[in-house]
Amino acid sequence: MQGKLIIFSAPSGSGKTTLVKHLLSLEFGLEFSVSATSRQSRPGETHGKDYYFLSEEEFRGKINNNDFLEWEEVYGGIFYGTLKSEVERIRNNGNHVIFDVDVVGGVNIKKFYGDDALAVFVKPPSVEELKNRLEKRSTETEEKIQMRIAKAEQELGFESRFDVVIVNENMQEAMKKAEILVSDFIEGKPVNGDHG
Repeated sequence: MQGKLIIFSAPSGSGKTTLVKHLLSLEFGLEFSVSATSRQSRPGETHGKDYYFLSEEEFRGKINNNDFLEWEEVYGGIFYGTLKSEVERIRNNGNHVIFDVDVVGGVNIKKFYGDDALAVFVKPPSVEELKNRLEKRSTETEEKIQMRIAKAEQELGFESRFDVVIVNENMQEAMKKAEILVSDFIEGKPVNGDHG
């Protein structure tokens, strides 16, 4: 049996990566779909584990070869995408694929796989809280943070195109909600919409 797909999308800083890592630590038979990107790696990130780090030229070559399930130029020259080969490798091993992707990518993967995919939108309680979280990270300049906030405000408009919404006010509660959603989906139970 081919694995199912679980998509986590959110504006940057909403906590989706923490949720995905938590779910991967549980016995759900999940395997992480490693995205490709043309951005530079951050300290502590590993090629093939956190991302497939490609040059912009390599990334564009793969776009031309139709190697991506979805891709987006998020900022000028900075691409992110999901390689079809990565998804099929995981599904053919009988595992379920879990994605940590931006909202446009999430919508595109859901469109491609339909009912085989559960699309979860994670959102912060407010844009102000999101800004605080990004500033606490201390990984980016104030200018980059402002760009991310502007992008987040736009991304929040995609919420209705997802199967389920988790409002991440408290990480422990969000983790519990995510566990129930994923468990129900894998077991073929109906998944109910809003988990705010």
